[in-house]
Amino acid sequence: MKLFKTLTTRLSVVIYLLILQFSLYLGIAIFIVFRYPFVSWIGTALSILVFLNLIKKDKSSNFKLTWIIIVLAFLPLGGFIYLLFGDKRPTRRIASYVKEHALISKYLPRNDKTVVTCQRDDRICSLINYIHNSSSYAPYTKTDVDYYSFGEDMFENLLQDLSEAKKFIFLEFFIIKDGYMWNKILDILLNKADNGIDVRLIIDDFGSMKLFTNRYIRFLRNKGIKIVRFNPLRPKFLMFMNNRDHRKIIVIDGCIAYNSGANIADEYINHEKRFGIWKDTGVRLRGDGVWSFTLMFIEMWDVFCQKDERINHYEDYYAEDCDEVKGDGFVMPYGDSPLDHEQLGENVYIDILHQAKNYVYIFTPYLIISENFIYALQMAAKRGVDVKIITPGIPDKKLVYRLTRSYYRFLLDAGVEIYEYTPGFLHGKSFVCDDVVGVVGTINLDYRSLYLHFECATLMYQSKVILDIKQDFLNTLSASKQVKTKITRNTLAGNLMDSILHLFAPLL
Repeated sequence: MKLFKTLTTRLSVVIYLLILQFSLYLGIAIFIVFRYPFVSWIGTALSILVFLNLIKKDKSSNFKLTWIIIVLAFLPLGGFIYLLFGDKRPTRRIASYVKEHALISKYLPRNDKTVVTCQRDDRICSLINYIHNSSSYAPYTKTDVDYYSFGEDMFENLLQDLSEAKKFIFLEFFIIKDGYMWNKILDILLNKADNGIDVRLIIDDFGSMKLFTNRYIRFLRNKGIKIVRFNPLRPKFLMFMNNRDHRKIIVIDGCIAYNSGANIADEYINHEKRFGIWKDTGVRLRGDGVWSFTLMFIEMWDVFCQKDERINHYEDYYAEDCDEVKGDGFVMPYGDSPLDHEQLGENVYIDILHQAKNYVYIFTPYLIISENFIYALQMAAKRGVDVKIITPGIPDKKLVYRLTRSYYRFLLDAGVEIYEYTPGFLHGKSFVCDDVVGVVGTINLDYRSLYLHFECATLMYQSKVILDIKQDFLNTLSASKQVKTKITRNTLAGNLMDSILHLFAPLL
């Protein structure tokens, strides 16, 4: 019975239909090519045109190289394969995100005053300017920040904040699973919705598909919780299905916001031990900086909600009566979209590496990066910057773990130090540099986060919380094992497998 249920889930059915669709397309293409020889010449010409187009395309060179090899290796079908499964235009609904962001950007404050204030550190000013000019998100001063080194610590504060909500609660998550964590949150949400508080939830349809069936969504909507699915999964071979909502955002009354790597599932708070001790990182904002996360949620909501549920008056969600917050330093929440042709998440990380003077410490669950990112890490280490990276000691996905480890050799020889968190799986995504700048959010060091997913993060500058991030890294370092060059040596078969994985890394 359990096996039957597994085989008949919505995800399983979608996979079956995709396999059937792929087999059908491939069979028809092969039949036509062999039945009509002139089609082979057309296919070859098309493949050459696709090849030339890929060369001039404004994409990551790794992405282009992968598809160039596929196109040329499968002549004369390569061009057809790319047109079917390659770089497709997004659906009209997803594409409307760009228009929606233009609307909300008008409500974001300008950063002119902040730039004047931070002229004493030009390098950080340039980074703030870059984020603002590329995305419209702004820095704030009157914002307090708390840092959490484990999901369970953040969860305790979150339940208290949710229970004290008086106006609205916004939640946006990639994964929500049934269990202790979700049920504790859900009890509060149901109570708040029953008392007339505006409760809205955005779920990614792929990440949360198992729990959020049509029936379950109807149940929650009947209880007063408004829900939208991001990019509903369809059994079609289209590239935009790769664009997922990987953000984790909670906004309460416009005064408090949470941004972290933790989804809503029991392993993220160590209530369930799946891969040893699960370590995640996150921040809690209180004050003016929450406004950016409020607008970030609203723009995604308005793209995917029904017309009668749109939030037309953004000002209604701006909090003017929060407790007085002084804050220290600058706080800059920002979102990254795969639709704007700007690799904002990657560029922020690389800029920090380029301008580092003393150290850069990095938490990341995956290390699958472009040649530009490899070069930035190498150059920082060769300049004498203390570059340390902590990755998981216990993998959640063995193939991805192998791919992550295969990148070590490019960095170790340049002086980058790499450690693996031996107690379990490290899921945090954090950068801290020179005691002055830190980033905490949802952006992994892999192709999916950096190029395909909707992501978000919080940049902090000259805030006392940056030292908390640094101390957490040093504490975690003592529970981690340093990677030595000799463990990256491989057999001929292993090197061949790693080379193939590298080739297809942009598609994983």
